[in-house]
Amino acid sequence: MAEKQTLQKPLAKRLVHEHLAPYKLRFGQACFFMLLTALSTAALPFLLQPVFDDVFTTNNPQLLVMFCAAVLAAFVIKGFASYGETVTMTRIGQSIISDIQNRVFRHLMSLDLEYFHKRNSGELLSRFTNDITLMRNSVANTIVGIGRDSFTLTFLIGVMFYRDWFLACLSFFIFPAAFLPIIRIGKRMRKVTFNAQEEIAKFTKQLTQIFQGIRVIKAYSTENYEANRAQIQIEKIYKLVVKTSRVRSLSHPIIESMGGVAIISVIAYGGWQVMHHNRTTGEFISFIAALILAYEPLKRLSNLNASLQEGLAAADRVFEIIDTDSTILSPVNAKHPEKAEGCIEYKNVHFAYEPNKKALLGISFKAESGKCVALVGASGAGKSTIINLIPRFYDVNAGEIAIDGVNVRDCELTYLRKQIALVSQEIALFDLSVIENITYGCQNFSLEDVYNVAKSAAAHDFIEKLPQGYDTIVGENGVSLSGGQRQRLAIARAMLKKAPILLLDEATSALDTDSERHIQSALKKLMVGRTTIMVAHRLSTVIDADHIYVLDNGKIIESGSHQELLQLGKQYAHLWSRQAQGLDS
Repeated sequence: MAEKQTLQKPLAKRLVHEHLAPYKLRFGQACFFMLLTALSTAALPFLLQPVFDDVFTTNNPQLLVMFCAAVLAAFVIKGFASYGETVTMTRIGQSIISDIQNRVFRHLMSLDLEYFHKRNSGELLSRFTNDITLMRNSVANTIVGIGRDSFTLTFLIGVMFYRDWFLACLSFFIFPAAFLPIIRIGKRMRKVTFNAQEEIAKFTKQLTQIFQGIRVIKAYSTENYEANRAQIQIEKIYKLVVKTSRVRSLSHPIIESMGGVAIISVIAYGGWQVMHHNRTTGEFISFIAALILAYEPLKRLSNLNASLQEGLAAADRVFEIIDTDSTILSPVNAKHPEKAEGCIEYKNVHFAYEPNKKALLGISFKAESGKCVALVGASGAGKSTIINLIPRFYDVNAGEIAIDGVNVRDCELTYLRKQIALVSQEIALFDLSVIENITYGCQNFSLEDVYNVAKSAAAHDFIEKLPQGYDTIVGENGVSLSGGQRQRLAIARAMLKKAPILLLDEATSALDTDSERHIQSALKKLMVGRTTIMVAHRLSTVIDADHIYVLDNGKIIESGSHQELLQLGKQYAHLWSRQAQGLDS
């Protein structure tokens, strides 16, 4: 982590090249407004010299009116230019952040399933919300501030050098000395901000886990324990936020002190020259006005460094997601069968989630088109892993998986996954209506199609009884529905997809006997005409399978039909006997 914090990546340059470049024309308009703002600001102290030296000494009313009109024009131009610059730059800044947010989300959607399994959803949520919000504030402030204040400061310094180069040198010999500690403060700011964002991510992760496990928390009366855990994390965030504020504010006393020294030096030296008639009062007042006006943009620029470092710390974490490459990609010369039949063949497949943790060891079997293959065995035997390899959620380490004779690694990913319907024990329903959940990911369907699959999945009757029927919002993860109802919607979704391959990953394991009976009836309708690979814990659900494979420690140790395996009298028969006696259900 420390290495990441100290590593100086060209993040600002990257933001400019990758995200500011598309808005260069709009940025040019903003620069024009900035120039007008800077010129009108610099015009004010420039006009003070003739007012004091010419107008007041000659008592000329016409000159007074003319200079008053010029000052008014400068203020009006500055007002409209400031408006145009702020609106334009804010639009650019917010557009950049919106582009980054869309880019991050699209990239997240393209990443492998393994990426999400290795990261907590709360951490990803924190990067997508907290970090990007910090970037939004930083970019909005920095882009607007750097352009406007830099131009303004440049023109004011020009006025100062035009009036008196020696006094200007004296002033800006002192101010640069303030920027050395400010640069160091900026580095500290980035480090503290990075640490704060890390702790906020941990807290978001903690909250996600708590809200997802609230039922267990209530059941075990651990509310106080979780409240204390949250308090500890909140205290850490509080301390880091206070430290961030303290580091950010360090620039104020430095700039104020240096500014005071510069102004006093100028007043002392310039006043001495006026008293000895070495310069006019108007020249001196013009110079002092330019110096005082330059003081504010200089202060803002010093604060922008802290804001910029906050944004870069957040950008570092956001670009870490963008720079993560997906390992499972469509091949360059993708191919697929002319007509998908759904014949699946495993050829000596080896796979490991981690180098020293083998999940599959030389798996070979064939599921003929339209047939049902069942995978059974103890937990951790590798059943779900076999399911996960077919749609390429993971890639095999050795061996080959072929669909209709074509290696799945040679297929275009979208095409491959369109041939597969998946129903698992972990039902994913979105906070959408019933009909939107059934039709999720499906195209070219009619309302009649939706009603037909709902009836086939034994879901139509309960849907009709919901408050708004098919338009009822099911809540997050289908919280308003029972387990059996959620499962039936998932089956209806799989039916509507009309894919030739059906993967059932313990689709009825979490259901009671009555619900399972209804679901099994729906699944039989779903399996008609499809190549089905089903993972099951309850052996009663696989007795009609065309072929059953028994797995143990990543290997197939038995295979055959239900009756053939019972006659073998080995592990399958032992499992059947235990479940029949209610010892393992």
